Amino acid sequence: MTTSLKTALLATAALAVTSSAVFAQAPARSYKPVTTDMLLKPTAEEWLSWRGTLDNQGYSPLNQINKTNVKDLELAWAYPMPDTGEQESAPLVHDGIMFFSTNNGIVNALDAKTGDLIWEYKHAFTELPQSWAYQRNQARRQKNGVSLYGDKIVLTTFDAKIVVLEAATGKVVWQKQVYDPSKGYSYTIGALVVNDTIYSAISGCSITGTAGGCYITAHDVNKGEELWRFNTIDDPSNPVQQASWGGVPGENRWGGTPWATGSYDPRTNTLFWGVGMPGPYPEVIRGSGAGDTLYTNSTLAFDAKTGKLKWYYQHLPRDNWDLDSPFERVLVDDVQGNTTRHMLVTTAGKNGITFGLDRDTGKYLWSKETIYQNAVKSIDSNGKVTMNVDVIPKAVNQEVLICTTTNGGKLWQTGSYSPLNKTFFVPENEACQTQSPAVQEFTPGNAVGSIKSGPKVNPRGIDKPGVIFAMNVADGAIKWKYEDRPVQTSSVLATGGGLLFAGDANRYVLALDQDNGKVLWKQRLNAPIGGFPMTYSIEGTQYLVVPTGYSATAATSAGQTPDIKLPTGAGNSLFVYRLRSK
Repeated sequence: MTTSLKTALLATAALAVTSSAVFAQAPARSYKPVTTDMLLKPTAEEWLSWRGTLDNQGYSPLNQINKTNVKDLELAWAYPMPDTGEQESAPLVHDGIMFFSTNNGIVNALDAKTGDLIWEYKHAFTELPQSWAYQRNQARRQKNGVSLYGDKIVLTTFDAKIVVLEAATGKVVWQKQVYDPSKGYSYTIGALVVNDTIYSAISGCSITGTAGGCYITAHDVNKGEELWRFNTIDDPSNPVQQASWGGVPGENRWGGTPWATGSYDPRTNTLFWGVGMPGPYPEVIRGSGAGDTLYTNSTLAFDAKTGKLKWYYQHLPRDNWDLDSPFERVLVDDVQGNTTRHMLVTTAGKNGITFGLDRDTGKYLWSKETIYQNAVKSIDSNGKVTMNVDVIPKAVNQEVLICTTTNGGKLWQTGSYSPLNKTFFVPENEACQTQSPAVQEFTPGNAVGSIKSGPKVNPRGIDKPGVIFAMNVADGAIKWKYEDRPVQTSSVLATGGGLLFAGDANRYVLALDQDNGKVLWKQRLNAPIGGFPMTYSIEGTQYLVVPTGYSATAATSAGQTPDIKLPTGAGNSLFVYRLRSK
């Protein structure tokens, strides 16, 4: 075991965290509760989950806005988000109300037709020490933080609480302290709520004080009672998992953060979740040798009622470079004649390799490389991933060039699946970066990454790093590829109108033809396009929602595209479009 692990300093400062609400409230209005049946089969007019449906397809069947008339979009209304920081918001719409959360636990409810504010909730926190730089930053990177269920809003907060609000008023129904924020735990993603159960996953598992455990949990939605908890880096029931850490005991393991919201299959009552990288990042520092460090960079399938692990598949063993694999797991039923394959499709991690798995068994079906990467050497017919040992540093300060990078490749921006042409669309960015292991002091409130990184650069011969891939879901074959100079900074949205909406760092929102990638419409806005675009319909009018604002993807792209001048302001906003009246 390395000296740095033996001498790691645990966070000892006590952190008193308080919370309260501030309301800007219009008169109460009626609100129809959201049922499990509605979540599993939502109407086309509403957007009830962060990706529209619990299978994470990111698809809307609405088709009023289509290939023919998308050029006629006009602004219906816009709204400035109430906080700055990284913009990774996922607006939801139900019963004529738009709900969205931003950084620092702020939730807004707006009239989805007019943009008028109905109520606002602000979660209050005690200020953290200035030296706790990483944990302070966690409050500025909240993603898709609210979920709808019954007559309630479920919010996960930076100070590791679950807060349940009245949907009609924003008033607190109950709140529960799930983890200890003084150790470094924090929620940075929203929950998945179904069948009276809140499924949530914690972040902060690469902070000094959180060694030994990173978790996915289930809570009763009515009372907050914890139903089960699963540790992604320490599973005593699996000797293979224990051995994969190369002798590093549980109390000296970090990482395994499941920091993208999972998906749910009601047919088998199975929950699917992706897991991130091990920590410290380089194995020469973490002491795991050539071990795979399960369950990092894996897909986990759970019995949703008991939390028992059904199967796992590791997409990137032996990660040395922070090439996370926690991203959205998309559930697709691929019908071929009389045969239906129940699939899970995911571009799981930053290296951009897309996988097709049998979601009932975890069996590997296919994989496809998209952007340039040099971390994985090969994947055999059984799905066993072999790493490229030439880019694994063998000593402290040994520099390697790794492709992709910590802030490149496939990031939190989600893909979409369209049943119109059985195509999976994924936004990515070409990037490389020099990295070298570095000895660091493990201090309270800060990450144990132990790596020194150079700026992002384009791979040799590539000058258009922003790409979108369209892939055949049956076998991963690439149908078309969209390339552009600015990097992709937004999730994508597929619609029944045959369109794919996307956005880039150069402030353009784009509508592409799903069949060939041709740009049919674009408009330049106030900031890089961010968050999760979505669409809904009220009184027969379809609306398109486009969030804008900075994320790490845009902020770190200057070295790749110095000719693209980014604005200095954050610009976190919502822009809502509809077709121009004739």
